[in-house]
Amino acid sequence: MDTLSAIQDQKLIAIIRNLPPADVLKVSKALRDGGVRIIEITMNSPKALTVIEELTSELGDDIIVGAGTVLDPETARAAILAGAKFILSPTVNLETIKCTKRYGALSIPGAFTPTEILTAFEHGADIVKVFPASLGSDYIKDILGPLSQIPLLPTGGVNLGNIQSFIRAGAIGCGIGGSLVNSEEPVTEKYLAGLTDKAEQFISVVRNL
Repeated sequence: MDTLSAIQDQKLIAIIRNLPPADVLKVSKALRDGGVRIIEITMNSPKALTVIEELTSELGDDIIVGAGTVLDPETARAAILAGAKFILSPTVNLETIKCTKRYGALSIPGAFTPTEILTAFEHGADIVKVFPASLGSDYIKDILGPLSQIPLLPTGGVNLGNIQSFIRAGAIGCGIGGSLVNSEEPVTEKYLAGLTDKAEQFISVVRNL
């Protein structure tokens, strides 16, 4: 299954940000055990490229690893060479989109207004991340009225209580950050077991639509 099809099927991307590098593999395994198959490592995390390489090497048969918070084409290229299969950004940077497509990865720039969303799509974005998603699912529905051809991935403020409403509004999936992986908590065995349980809850919610 290619990356785009995997996102369409899974309907969520787990975002790992600012975890100690030694904990990322354990956290990723806990997410995998809960059914999550698509994981984003943000590039403003410690040793992000090394972490992407490790996850790709250790779990590449089980999960799809991507890079997030990518602000420029140089970072996109480095992440793809490290093993990232998709590139997520908080903004629309046309050179980043171009570089991502050049190297065969999935491009998911972040946009907010209809003009930004259409501009990203017209310049090669495969999916557009609607960030932040704080206006709620009605905003996604309103955007898809005139722009129904554009796959949207709301991110920022999505949780167990509202993810179904975003999917029902027409989103291809959602990016899930702190409501799934909380970087403030110590990564203990109890935390990992709870993370697997939470991942299972998210998977169950999006599949029971």
